[in-house]
Amino acid sequence: MLVREILNSTSEPVFSFEFFPPKKEEEWNTLFATIASLTSLNPSYVSVTYGAGGSTRSKTHDLVTRIQKETGITVVSHLTCVCSDREETSSILENYLENGINNVLALRGDKPQGVATLAEAIKDFEHAADLIRFIKIRFPAIGIGVAGFPEGHPETPNRLKEIDYLKEKIDAGADYIVTQLFFDNRDYFDYVERCAIAGITVPIIAGIMPVSTKKGMIRMSELALGARIPAPLLKQVLESDSDRDVAEIGIDWATRQVQELIDQQCKGIHFYTLNLADATLKIFRNIRQ
Repeated sequence: MLVREILNSTSEPVFSFEFFPPKKEEEWNTLFATIASLTSLNPSYVSVTYGAGGSTRSKTHDLVTRIQKETGITVVSHLTCVCSDREETSSILENYLENGINNVLALRGDKPQGVATLAEAIKDFEHAADLIRFIKIRFPAIGIGVAGFPEGHPETPNRLKEIDYLKEKIDAGADYIVTQLFFDNRDYFDYVERCAIAGITVPIIAGIMPVSTKKGMIRMSELALGARIPAPLLKQVLESDSDRDVAEIGIDWATRQVQELIDQQCKGIHFYTLNLADATLKIFRNIRQ
């Protein structure tokens, strides 16, 4: 089923989970235990990421195919411009369609290791909009999502230009937006309003990932495109005595985020799971009380 059809079929918010292919063989058992635990929550779909520069590309393809066959849940595979050409992309999408996978998240992608500049890693698709146009022409049966940045994309400090670029991707044929993680819902609601002003009317799914450790919080700020940690959350985490306490703080904060998003009729909520089930299960338990 196409994600756009799922989003259009209900007035209730849809829930989805993101996984990534492990680099270490011993981590695969943990991943499949997580998938088994979270599929019991009946997600509307799940997604699977690429590594930087498509470094886990073959593992991503194997994982999305396995999830599709073993669970029957709609799967969205990340697909990047970086290190991709038309021939390879066509082969990937043909394989997906043969295996019942008809949704992708179209991304520019990150610079791979060993490459001096991003431009060196670009082949046939300079921007995500170029990839989207190619898919819409060659593979019209494929549904397409794109990324959004409530706090702003660090490479586009001009927020007006940023929305213009997003509008270009929507006009090229993207069906919905899934946001980068954020910790202050005001950033999400402001983002939705700015998209509406620009004439962007597709669903905007909110990306949520709870803080789990002090070290993890710092890493989120470094890697998650500069995710802003609100002062009240920062204070609680820094004053906590253990990572167990931090995890509970993160779950409580994310629970309140999710509940507010539900109350405000957010179309969908996407959980970045880090291949672990516990925090997401607890958040679901909290919001269903």
